[in-house]
Amino acid sequence: MFTGLVEKVGQWGGLRKRSGVMRAIIRHEPWSEPLAVGESVAVQGVCLTVMTAAARVFECDLLEETLNRTTLGRLEEGALVNLERAVKLGGRMGGHVVLGHVDGVGRLRRIGKKGDDRVLEVECGSDLMADIMPKGSVALDGISLTVVQALRSSFTVHVIPHTWESTSLKERVKGDVANIETDMIAKAVRASVERMFWGGSGISMDMLRRAGFDG
Repeated sequence: MFTGLVEKVGQWGGLRKRSGVMRAIIRHEPWSEPLAVGESVAVQGVCLTVMTAAARVFECDLLEETLNRTTLGRLEEGALVNLERAVKLGGRMGGHVVLGHVDGVGRLRRIGKKGDDRVLEVECGSDLMADIMPKGSVALDGISLTVVQALRSSFTVHVIPHTWESTSLKERVKGDVANIETDMIAKAVRASVERMFWGGSGISMDMLRRAGFDG
């Protein structure tokens, strides 16, 4: 489990195929407490298991599902990646509960400014928008952010200067894709409502609007 508070920004070392499995290489500045083989690290918001670890580099195996569902298979070698180690039991819980299980990807439709903050508009599918709501939480490339607006096919978040400069977001440009993990509480509530009222058939924003909920 993670919090969405990025601890370190590393560098993507690319993918290598070893024994039929794709392995990711991530370079970084040394941690105060070295990584251990078998521990979990969120890389761009994706929970990965450390397979090998040295002072400035670690490697993780990637499933085909992970490559298909996230942006990791599209990263260019040398790209910045957000890193967060799993939260320790009894540690401070900032941000929000992030599992590192990416739900899908979104595309940056707009990068603007409001005062000193960046305003990002992220376009994504209706399956993701079903769990995104104003004032709710969302993890974007592993960064815990608060949703400002939830529109038909996109949502907006505001990013303070510290977060912009201290994460991989500072490399992003309009049209880039980003990993999205929606709030686990929103997903749990939606699943419960679906089972209770619709027999698990699924709720979409269009269905809610037809029923009279026009937020």
